Amino acid sequence: MTSVVRWVEVHRLAVAGREAGIARDAGSRVGGVWLARSRFADAARLAELTLTLGEDAGAFYQLGWAKDSTGDRTAALAAYDQALRLYRAAGDRGNEAATLNNIGAVYDSLGEPQRALEYYDQALPITREVGDRAGEATTLNNIGLVYDGLGEPERALEYYGQALPILREVGDRAVEAVTLNNIGLVYDGLGEPRRALEYFGQALPIMREVGDRAVEAVTRYNVAMIHRAQGELGRAVGELEQVVELDRQVGHPDLQSDTEMLHRVRQELAGSDPRGGS
Repeated sequence: MTSVVRWVEVHRLAVAGREAGIARDAGSRVGGVWLARSRFADAARLAELTLTLGEDAGAFYQLGWAKDSTGDRTAALAAYDQALRLYRAAGDRGNEAATLNNIGAVYDSLGEPQRALEYYDQALPITREVGDRAGEATTLNNIGLVYDGLGEPERALEYYGQALPILREVGDRAVEAVTLNNIGLVYDGLGEPRRALEYFGQALPIMREVGDRAVEAVTRYNVAMIHRAQGELGRAVGELEQVVELDRQVGHPDLQSDTEMLHRVRQELAGSDPRGGS
């Protein structure tokens, strides 16, 4: 019997026997694994069973995460609000910050960026207070994304720029690559394609290093579009060929549209001066 299966059984017996402490511990262990494996419906049911034995901040937190991941934003906010109340009552500042950050992310996904910023702005000083450098970087990144979406690229760059050295400090290479990609996108939007390529170029080897082929495909597509806009069609084709191959490897939903773009740029290259595509 695997450890997860064993803990599921422990949780079942604890709920049946009204052993709240054991159920909360087992539920937290199993829920964390299931959330990481995208078993969101199972994680939600598990948390709800735990909560039949009384209030528990961790169960509410995992329920909020699961509900958000399945698109039930209203239920997610309700669960996170309960978790936040309990974490504050217990003086658990670290989990308070994590919950505030997650609530901000829900509001951002609901198209309420100002509400999102309210929660991120509450989370940020707490992450610094408790020394949660990874959490601080996550919140800074989230704030950068909101400002980018609000059409305030300079402010977005300010927050991304603060997040980047922290991510390097804590060794989170995957999120470092995503942040570099985001910075590149901001510079592209500002009409600075060479600066954008500089950041995309830093992101790509990290994506290969961590094996994130789906994000690598997105970044290579961004690079291809810059080369296309610059009239460097041969380079654009080269990048798009790699994009399509990566899409095939990961089963990316953009495979068809990326393949169509590759054909389009190949046609543009064929119709151009052959000296202009190099």
